[in-house]
Amino acid sequence: MPNDKWTVLELLKFELKFLEDGGYGRPTKKAWQPTYIFEDSPSCLNFDDPARTEPCAACWLTQFVPAESRREQVPCRHIPLNEKGDTVHSLYQHGTQLELEEALGAWLRKRIAELEAQGEATGTQAAN
Repeated sequence: MPNDKWTVLELLKFELKFLEDGGYGRPTKKAWQPTYIFEDSPSCLNFDDPARTEPCAACWLTQFVPAESRREQVPCRHIPLNEKGDTVHSLYQHGTQLELEEALGAWLRKRIAELEAQGEATGTQAAN
């Protein structure tokens, strides 16, 4: 699992660009199947692998999953996206796609800003 903060920063930026470019609004290969947040992103270890052969525990997103949710079938659905505690999972149940994408975008921007601020505080710059 990449835990180097600059690798994670680049993955978060990639995920934000994917979101902003409409990546989660694109139909999957199976038109009847919805596009899932994180799982249908090219940054997912199991992207385009229906057998899901890679363990989620090896995913870079695991560091954002609360310890009590890391054994869930799809742990990344349980990342708290805001102060209210909304997660991808809870917004699938009680929110709209727009609410989910807005919460995800805000979460990604916040994590990116935090990592960039850490780099500025230590005088380190991430390569763009």
